[in-house]
Amino acid sequence: MTDQELLSAYVDVWWQAINDFLDLLEELSAEEWATPTDLPGWDVRAVASHIAHLEGILAGGPEETADVGEPPHVSGFMGLYTEIGVVTRRDATPDAIINEIRAAATARHTALLADPPTDAAARPEPIFGGVPWDWGTLLRNRPLDVWMHEQDIRRAVDRPGGMDSAAARHTADYLAESFGFVLAKRAGAEPGTTAVLELEGSDPFAFCVNDIRRGERLASLPTDATVTLRMDREAFIRLAGGRCQPEPGTYAVSGDDELADRIIASMATTP
Repeated sequence: MTDQELLSAYVDVWWQAINDFLDLLEELSAEEWATPTDLPGWDVRAVASHIAHLEGILAGGPEETADVGEPPHVSGFMGLYTEIGVVTRRDATPDAIINEIRAAATARHTALLADPPTDAAARPEPIFGGVPWDWGTLLRNRPLDVWMHEQDIRRAVDRPGGMDSAAARHTADYLAESFGFVLAKRAGAEPGTTAVLELEGSDPFAFCVNDIRRGERLASLPTDATVTLRMDREAFIRLAGGRCQPEPGTYAVSGDDELADRIIASMATTP
């Protein structure tokens, strides 16, 4: 697959994720927009405002400024940056936020179709917050961000769904690539340790801790893995996304239970 084909595939998944996100927002009552989510300090309005903020910048809108203060749920530069979009839309109506997302995403989608990026390693312009991402990283991350926030809202307002979409698989597979890092670095597994992640709706992921204590992906499944985790998609994205613990019965462990506990406790790889 060429870079252009890969990047175009990411654009297609992002565009579906945007439309699914907007469809969900259109269903919500005014009261539901004030429902707290799993994300500390953010309700549904804040999540939607965040998406409007980033999509607006990527569509060529000006960088926004606001005094965000020192909210207790915010840490780091990107946390302060993303809070700007929440603050600047506190008085916006739900319809205004929905229309802003739709207009920005449509303009950006049209531009990406008219002049598709062809080099995954090139730097995109514009990009939000000056992050040093290339086209491959940016376009791969956008479906993840939009879909994860769709799920944040779905859990908040008790509207489950969206687990079988292309964006759902894209996100789960993307996050699962960090399983080796979690195994070797966060869980501190010894060299020679092997682990398998059997994720519902995806091909299995297998990793081995190598001699320099890095999680190396295996081309084939080991016959006697040190530990195997079996999870449904929602249980995994809750853990890997750092949202909340999965519901009982949504995952199973075989092999080294103590190692499995360490892996599960350190699974979050994205805020």
